[in-house]
Amino acid sequence: MTNPITRRSFINKLIAGLALLAGGGSVPIGCSGRGSVTPSLRLVFYTDVHARTEWETPQAMASAADAINERQADLVIAGGDLITDGFRSSAATVAPRWDAYLKMQRSIKADVYPIMGNHDLVAAMPSDGTPPDDDPRAVYLDRMGLDRTYYSFSAAGYHFIMLDSIRVTRDEYKYQGIIGPEQLEWLQRDLAMVPGGSPIILVSHIPLLTSFFNVSKGATYAARPNRVVVNNREVLSTFKDHNLILVLQGHLHVSELIEWQKTTFLTGGAVCGKWWRGVWYGTEEGFYDIRLTGNRVECSYIDYGWVARRPRDK
Repeated sequence: MTNPITRRSFINKLIAGLALLAGGGSVPIGCSGRGSVTPSLRLVFYTDVHARTEWETPQAMASAADAINERQADLVIAGGDLITDGFRSSAATVAPRWDAYLKMQRSIKADVYPIMGNHDLVAAMPSDGTPPDDDPRAVYLDRMGLDRTYYSFSAAGYHFIMLDSIRVTRDEYKYQGIIGPEQLEWLQRDLAMVPGGSPIILVSHIPLLTSFFNVSKGATYAARPNRVVVNNREVLSTFKDHNLILVLQGHLHVSELIEWQKTTFLTGGAVCGKWWRGVWYGTEEGFYDIRLTGNRVECSYIDYGWVARRPRDK
């Protein structure tokens, strides 16, 4: 397997052997345990930054980066929607938002491994009537220094799989949450090379499993196809003979933990909270601090203390 982030040397250092770093004084709020006490890794998972330049949001992103650095993580996962409204905007319009986001990312001391969110596609359906871009992923790939939007890497005994969960449809939903056939074939090939029993972390911007809509809309509510991965069972069945210990997901801006068949599913809240308007369904602006020890997952949701400045009428 080839890690497309070739400019980084972090993985080699981790493979040489990392110890679990001390520090970060948060009390774990959830965990799943299945045996082995080695290997170990500490990571931060942040998602849904929705970077922009208004309402002092650059200061908020700087505060979030400072709080992330305080965790002293071995690595950091960025779960998508790094900027806001790229999907319906031109490349020129969102360029300052990419600049603002990258200033945050570059200030994070640990290496950051990103996935793409629906807002990170650029000019997929421009609202100004200009033609859609032939490749709405191109700006994201260029800004992130990636060759493609899905990839995998191994670190300190853990295998990370980073998915692209968005298909542009340009229908009433604009896009769909799905892992397409080509990516599923790649996933199967990737998993075939993972040593048996190795703990795996899967990352998807759009959730593979969530109870959010049942809680917020009612038990029989059917989630829309742009809110969840519609072929989630097909994706998860790929891991039936593998040690999938953790799924990290975003998109919904809520902090949520689900245990299902010995896998922990974490929906990561949002750095921007309610799109820079404050709390969303009880979830403050924040991110997850995660400690992995063997197959055990411990996690704390960190509120980094931002008070929203966005006017109510904006």
